[in-house]
Amino acid sequence: MKKLFAKTLIAASIAGTAFAVQAQEVTLKVHHFLSAQTFIHTGVFEPWCAKLGKDSNNRIKCQIYPAMQLGGTPPQLYDQAKDGVADVVWTVLGYSANRFPMSEVFELPFTMTKAEATSRAAWEFTQQYAAHEFKDVKVLAVHVHGPGYLFTTKKQMKTMEDFKGMKFRAPTRLTNKMLASMGATPVGMPVPAVPEALSKGVIEGAVIPYQVVPSIKVNEIAKFGAETDPKFPALYTTVFTIAMNKAKYDSLPADLKKVIDNNSGIEFSAMAGRVQEADDGPGREKSKAAGMTINVIPASELEKWKKASGALDDEWMANMTKAGHDGPKLFKAAQDLIKKHTK
Repeated sequence: MKKLFAKTLIAASIAGTAFAVQAQEVTLKVHHFLSAQTFIHTGVFEPWCAKLGKDSNNRIKCQIYPAMQLGGTPPQLYDQAKDGVADVVWTVLGYSANRFPMSEVFELPFTMTKAEATSRAAWEFTQQYAAHEFKDVKVLAVHVHGPGYLFTTKKQMKTMEDFKGMKFRAPTRLTNKMLASMGATPVGMPVPAVPEALSKGVIEGAVIPYQVVPSIKVNEIAKFGAETDPKFPALYTTVFTIAMNKAKYDSLPADLKKVIDNNSGIEFSAMAGRVQEADDGPGREKSKAAGMTINVIPASELEKWKKASGALDDEWMANMTKAGHDGPKLFKAAQDLIKKHTK
């Protein structure tokens, strides 16, 4: 009888432990560098967190911290995910210079078509060829923004000659090199620093997508916006990642890991790209409403820009080959994936 009672207690204890694990709840600290009114907060993280809650019976919750509220600077976000300062972060790969050389293939000039298609391509490419670059985190999404355009305070950009001597902000290493190839003086900085730099004359122009223009008030500072022919591949784009702390992910019970897995990957990447590009239209309207003069660079002129910056493709391939990879094969793979997903 005593043995039976002891076995019953043990069984009850095991069942109780299993139930506790099964019923485990978690709150994810989500950190990003833009304001709470921007696409990443309201259009990506809020619906994503709501879906996590629904799929987990409200056992996964999020606390979203915009505008670097957990401290640090935008270039430190990836390490915050790696080190557990935050559980989930959104950041620009190029803010960590030379850390993601393979993944930055999508930042080469005149590569991107549509943000959703290129985001799908970026996810597939990083999973197939560049997973080692994300080994320190659990990567949830890789995506790009819509077409990057030129915004200036003093001069309307029409031809490549207009770049000469201009101090232009760029977000990443390759975009800096693109601007230099066309005669500008590139100045690298995270996007939150752009408005002050424009206001103080530290820079005279910046390359950013329309969707971010109103959120950092560039539409109130820049007098001119120069778009590129929409039938031409985009001047540039930027690669972002949504990354999760590995230890946090590993600490979850199997059913909650499955919820995270089901809400990450190629579709999450595509959604982030799609939502970001969809915000370009309202950003353009707000720029026009603020009195910005907007012009479109024709394809005939863009061909000159493409030729001037074309050496960056060869340089990227050579660097990949030097690092022990097949540079031309990787470049073609990225291009083919974009074509595959562009409709």
